[in-house]
Amino acid sequence: MSVDTVSISSDTLSVCLSHALSTETEEIMGLLLGDVTKRPDGLLECRIWSVSLHQREHAARSDDRVEINPEQLAAASVEAERLSEELGVHTR
Repeated sequence: MSVDTVSISSDTLSVCLSHALSTETEEIMGLLLGDVTKRPDGLLECRIWSVSLHQREHAARSDDRVEINPEQLAAASVEAERLSEELGVHTR
C-alpha cells in the first residue's frame, strides 16, 4: 500500500527532532503512531499523532541494520491501544 499524503502533528515532530538532536552521537529509532485513512477525494492519507521512541540497545548493534526488540514493540503496541481508547480513533 502506498499513501498519497502524510501529516504529522507538530508536537510529534518536535519530539522526534529533540530526540534526534539530543542523541546525535547514537543511532536511534522510533515507531510513529497514527492511522491511514481514505479521504473523501479518494486519496490515502497517513496521519501521525504520536511516537514511541527507542534507543538502540548495545546487544542489537549491527553495522547494516537497526532492530527493535520484542519488549519495545510490545510497549509501543500497548501505547497505541491506550491512544485508541483515549482519542477515540484507531491507532496503529
